[in-house]
Amino acid sequence: MFYDKIKESAEFIQRQTSQRPVLGIILGSGLGSLVDMMEEKTVLPYGMIPNFPKSHVEGHAGNLVIGRIGSLTIAAMQGRFHFYEGFEMKEVTYPIYVMKLLGVKKLIVTNACGGINRSFQPGDLMILTDYINMLGKNSLIGENDERLGVRFPDMTEAYSKELIACAKDAAGRLKLDYQEGVYAIFPGPCYETAAEIRAYAALGADAIGMSTVPETIAANYLGMKVLGIACITNMATGIAAEKHTHEEVMRIANESSAKLCSWVKEIIYSLS
Repeated sequence: MFYDKIKESAEFIQRQTSQRPVLGIILGSGLGSLVDMMEEKTVLPYGMIPNFPKSHVEGHAGNLVIGRIGSLTIAAMQGRFHFYEGFEMKEVTYPIYVMKLLGVKKLIVTNACGGINRSFQPGDLMILTDYINMLGKNSLIGENDERLGVRFPDMTEAYSKELIACAKDAAGRLKLDYQEGVYAIFPGPCYETAAEIRAYAALGADAIGMSTVPETIAANYLGMKVLGIACITNMATGIAAEKHTHEEVMRIANESSAKLCSWVKEIIYSLS
């Protein structure tokens, strides 16, 4: 039974550390260095944790790291699980359920993605204001367990206005420029065609990627407040002059990592 599996995972983690996280962070491609800022760390490879999936994507370390930044105890995922890897939706979102049982109440999700809004450029950071789910799948499909959440959860505020305001205040203190926009998820693993990007632009998407939305849905279902920040690593097909490569995505993500980590750290301090 699903609940029993996540309970087993959570209980295993609780036996490895006395720290109890209240904030969760999902670190996307090339963005895993935030854990270097954490103190009193317990590093748990996904393979150690009962029932956890295992990520195989370059740039994703595959660790759950529990530690402290400021006065907040954090559960940070170095690497996530993607639908395109062949995982079921309940596997993609599995760590969010475990975080809930660990005591996490707020979630920060980050990703590396492509820019559709032509005012963006590679290296920009974008606050997610909403999402468009183009997977044809939803991570909540299946039998509902009332111990976790209601059958029909509201998504009016998929990304918390309170946390967005907190992120903007933090950016102001750091004098850090940022964008805001709607994030569309595409199944991948191939990059999108130019025609698809024109369609997503017409739907109102400012950026596109292959992650984040399933976790956002699950976290809202579980009663967590969510903040999303994307790193624009490339302009989307038909806008960019060159063809896409994962290596180039990783290069821009790594270059932007320090800026994003400083921003997230400042946000965490303001939540402490």
